[in-house]
Amino acid sequence: MSAFLKRNRKYLRGPRTVIWWLQAQLVLALFFIFRLIPVEYATGSVAAVLRNMGPVLPRHRTAMKNLELTFPEKTKAERRQILSMMWDNLARTSIEYIYLDTLFDYDHDNPDNGRIEIAGAENFKKLNEEKRPAIIFTGHLANWELLPIGAKNYGLDIAALYRTPNNPFIAKRILQIRSKMMGELIPSGPGSALKMMSVLEHGGRLGILVDHKLRSRSNIEIPFFSHPAKTNPLIGKLAREFDCVVHGARVIRLPEGRFRLEITDEINLPRDAEGRIDARQTVIAVTQVVEDWVREYPEQWLWVHRRWAK
Repeated sequence: MSAFLKRNRKYLRGPRTVIWWLQAQLVLALFFIFRLIPVEYATGSVAAVLRNMGPVLPRHRTAMKNLELTFPEKTKAERRQILSMMWDNLARTSIEYIYLDTLFDYDHDNPDNGRIEIAGAENFKKLNEEKRPAIIFTGHLANWELLPIGAKNYGLDIAALYRTPNNPFIAKRILQIRSKMMGELIPSGPGSALKMMSVLEHGGRLGILVDHKLRSRSNIEIPFFSHPAKTNPLIGKLAREFDCVVHGARVIRLPEGRFRLEITDEINLPRDAEGRIDARQTVIAVTQVVEDWVREYPEQWLWVHRRWAK
């Protein structure tokens, strides 16, 4: 026990530590149990539960308001069906964390045989060959965690920003799972912006989720589904500062437990009168790409974010 205390002493600062530790033991036990079950059965079972539980959660009301705002032409029944499948997708994505090391089974020699198919693979190869700094943006669509794994599968190291769970014991385990299959991982929080700038300054590649807002006054308001939405301006600022190559990438959940990874051609970014990348217009252009993705597969996007909240 003394070794455990030494390794985790920075977390041991009050009664909540006991709760965190107990929560972590429960989660790790569930990880072990689920690993004994085929992924299709595990994800399907949890998805069935959350499809029924989701509508009673407070976030469901936020999601329904978002759908009413963005898809006024849809009936209530259609919106309920979208959210039912959203909870289904979220449940599957959560459980798929446990199977990430086996879920991505893409075989370059036999690309049609596994769970994964890739569209735009030539752009992964192109990014590998180019020396310019690059940003690959995505959104909370299907299982977005598969994207950095796919990039690394093509030999492309992407430094990805991620949100650390509040529970430090769970955070440590998830980081262990992710770091085996992905490139550099940058925890969000103080210092993360400087770290991202350092990656680009050295000609690296950065992965960013762009379909959310910040918990600060740094957001900008831009059109999203024809309504002003508070949006993180970071991708525009970084692209302007480092004259980055910018690509979009997304995951599409397919039937029978399969996925399609897509990476776009280089986005033609708007520039100002001086020829420099226009930061605000870049955020607008990138957000429009995300909107197009969401319109195509609305049930695979995470509608629970308060993007349009005043």
